[in-house]
Amino acid sequence: MKTLVRYLTLSLIRKSGYALLPYLRTRRWPKVAMTVLLGLFLLDRLFPPPLSVPYSTIVTAADSTTLHAFLSRDDKWRMYATLDEITPTLRQTIRQKEDRWFRWHPGINPVAMMRAAGRNLLSGKRTSGASTITMQVVRLLEPRPRTYGSKVIEVLRAFQLEVRLSKDEILQLYLNLVPYGGNIEGIKSASLLFFGKPPQLLSLAEITTLAIIPNRPSSLRLGENNAAVITARNAWLRRFLAAGTFPRQAIDNALLEPLNAHRRPAPNMAPHLSLRLQSEHPNEPVIVSTIQANVQAATERLVRQYVDRIKAQNIRNAAVLVIDNQTGAVEAYVGSAAFGDVVDGGQVDGVRAVRSPGSALKPLLYALAFDQGLITPKARIHDVPTNFGGYEPDNYDRQFNGPVTAEFALANSLNIPAVKLLRDVSTPVFVAKLREAGFRTVQKQADDLGLSMILGGCGVTLEELTRAYTAFPNRGQRRDLAYVRTLSAAALAPESGQARPVRVWSTPTFSPEAAFLVTNTLTQITRPDLPNNFDNSYHLPRIAWKTGTSYGRRDAWSVGYNRHYTIGVWVGNFSGIGVPNLSGANTAAPLLFQLFNAIDYNAPTGWFRPPTGGKLGFRQICPESGDVPEHTCAGRATDYYIMGVSRANRCGHQQQVWTNSAATVSYCAHCRPAGVDSLSRPVARMYPNLAPEVVAWYAASHRPYAAIPPHNPACSRVFGNGGAPLITSLNAGSDYFIDPKSPADLALSCQTANDVQVVYWYLNNGLFRKAKPTETIFFRPTPGVLTVSCADDKGRVSKVRVVVKRG
Repeated sequence: MKTLVRYLTLSLIRKSGYALLPYLRTRRWPKVAMTVLLGLFLLDRLFPPPLSVPYSTIVTAADSTTLHAFLSRDDKWRMYATLDEITPTLRQTIRQKEDRWFRWHPGINPVAMMRAAGRNLLSGKRTSGASTITMQVVRLLEPRPRTYGSKVIEVLRAFQLEVRLSKDEILQLYLNLVPYGGNIEGIKSASLLFFGKPPQLLSLAEITTLAIIPNRPSSLRLGENNAAVITARNAWLRRFLAAGTFPRQAIDNALLEPLNAHRRPAPNMAPHLSLRLQSEHPNEPVIVSTIQANVQAATERLVRQYVDRIKAQNIRNAAVLVIDNQTGAVEAYVGSAAFGDVVDGGQVDGVRAVRSPGSALKPLLYALAFDQGLITPKARIHDVPTNFGGYEPDNYDRQFNGPVTAEFALANSLNIPAVKLLRDVSTPVFVAKLREAGFRTVQKQADDLGLSMILGGCGVTLEELTRAYTAFPNRGQRRDLAYVRTLSAAALAPESGQARPVRVWSTPTFSPEAAFLVTNTLTQITRPDLPNNFDNSYHLPRIAWKTGTSYGRRDAWSVGYNRHYTIGVWVGNFSGIGVPNLSGANTAAPLLFQLFNAIDYNAPTGWFRPPTGGKLGFRQICPESGDVPEHTCAGRATDYYIMGVSRANRCGHQQQVWTNSAATVSYCAHCRPAGVDSLSRPVARMYPNLAPEVVAWYAASHRPYAAIPPHNPACSRVFGNGGAPLITSLNAGSDYFIDPKSPADLALSCQTANDVQVVYWYLNNGLFRKAKPTETIFFRPTPGVLTVSCADDKGRVSKVRVVVKRG
């Protein structure tokens, strides 16, 4: 509009100047007129009206419900009302009361000015004014003393506004600046703070009430002198009836309407998100967020009530993020249980606080392992005590399950299989995947992260974790989160811009097949992270979910999703204090289930189906190993696999061993006797091909297993095709510090194959001791470089080198 007016004005001046040039050479007054017009144009350019108004920032929900409001820079409640919020009734009321000829005059009303001047001259004092709505806007933008000189300036400024703005924009500016006493300005501020509703929902009686307050702000105080307000309101309603402004029925109803106006607190929902959006868009008076008001209200209520119940356990805060899976729009954002709670850190934004994720990253690791072909759901992983170069993780319940399937390990959140899987995937590859998924803290910590990160040895935020989980319900496509739908464009002038939609993108994170396999596992309800105190017979929502508990029980996590929503929950204390009763299963998961039941109960959106495209299929496997079965495999099972990706190893969980008839001695190919009768003839038997760590766990836990008999003692050949002993203590490359005054003994232990009966320990190439494979032995170290060797009875040797130092 502004550009169009400027263009037409300049074009008119230029064209009229060419046409009147001969006339101007012979006449003087046209030159004077043109000079005056040019001067006015230059003055307008040099001294534009001050249209930059410091509005209060208001954050609204997606349906324009006001969530939160902030004071303006000059500490005013001056909320910006859009043109859509100015209803026809409001327009008509204001025009009838303030300026009936507003639509037709050029900014001033000459008739009204002459009438007012005559009355003032006759009375000798100022008895009436002639200010139009445009002139009142000028006065609100630039307050001046009430003098005749100021009136002249107001007239000139009024002309400027009429040229620059449309009538609707001038009326909008008036309604945004009109004072209501104290620090309340604008129709929207008054509407929300006195009536608790937006301007478009005001009744005729309420509109008339707000229309008369600015003329008498000291005597007509809403909430303090409502009787006087009703009297003045009804007087104006009768004037409107006499003027035919509104139908009689509407006036009669308005006259009977009671006045329920009092000072209310400013809207304060979603305070953490509102502060975040205000800092990101500091000059925007209206920020339309993606928040759904009903979802936000229900989430805030449930979080507040839940934390009130668990405060007796010294657990004092929680944070929740609710994401629409289809659009990435954040529909609820709760940073803490109570923003005003200064004792328990209520103003900390738990959605963006960096915390330890516990086991909550495991689904992302398993999805990556599926995509790399390292595992299938029924592939076997050993859940036994394992030393990873000095790092010896333990399970949450301090129990071990032996060989388990990958889906069992994920569903039961076993730690040892997860660490083994991270070792196979490699930490740098997993870190790169998390960096790609938007984990900024992990990116900063990348150089210091090791295998412990999968058990919580890194920092994440609830926002990062929940956003990453959106890849699972979206066929591997992670949603980029959207917090804002549109931004208002009235920071500088009402006509300065257009509402801008915010685009939402999705990023490939995993394959659709890997996402489905993880979802299929996390949907199981026969899991240890199902809350003990939750009524799962009726109230358990149909979701896929994962929990996590950080070291020291400082953070409890639960992230779940269905077709519609992904919801992330964190529960704990912002102070970082651990609580013995805190756990993802029994502390965070119940709140997650309550949220799904409250905002998406019995959602008719269906459930996840296997992806189309032919890449995900079934195949037969050996249930003992999860590999493609051999003829020696006794049983068969079916398992998902990703064609062209998943490994296709032949099953090797058994090995053939030649023994004597009593199975007390085993033979190799070099010493196996020919045998002439049934007693001396060697027998081929099948024995489990157990990994060394499994053998060690069976022996340590006194579990029976089929051990290979000792080798023929008469055989003198060097033999053995299996792996060398795995030294689990000492740790290769480590430094050990001893106290010279009272040196402590160091332990030696190893893990061997199923066919080993005896191992031999060497210290700096000198035989130290003969021992059983499962036996731990001790020695007294001396300072210096130490080489430890372990040889089994098959001639296989492994070595580690350490340094012993004085402490």
